[in-house]
Amino acid sequence: MYEINGIVYAGSNNISKITAAKIVGNYMLLLTFSSGEKRIFDATQLNGPVYEPLKDIKTFEDFKLSHGVITWLNEEIDCAPEYMYKNSYAYTELNINKQKV
Repeated sequence: MYEINGIVYAGSNNISKITAAKIVGNYMLLLTFSSGEKRIFDATQLNGPVYEPLKDIKTFEDFKLSHGVITWLNEEIDCAPEYMYKNSYAYTELNINKQKV
């Protein structure tokens, strides 16, 4: 049993892996989790000496997805998917139907 956004689910928590990621702005990543949920993660919150190299935008943008985890610099730097999930916000694509008037 697990909880996401106040909803309790039976079974195991399937958000523990990231299945896709792409840059959507300065230090912003659109993450897709194994649950299918898409979330926006603001990487400016990654602080401390280990994340110092990511202040270079080119280094940040050169990430790799390895076994469900976002990594940088040949897997020397990473961030737990659980942290990224907890510290991100929901993303929904807007489907706008253009109607002729």
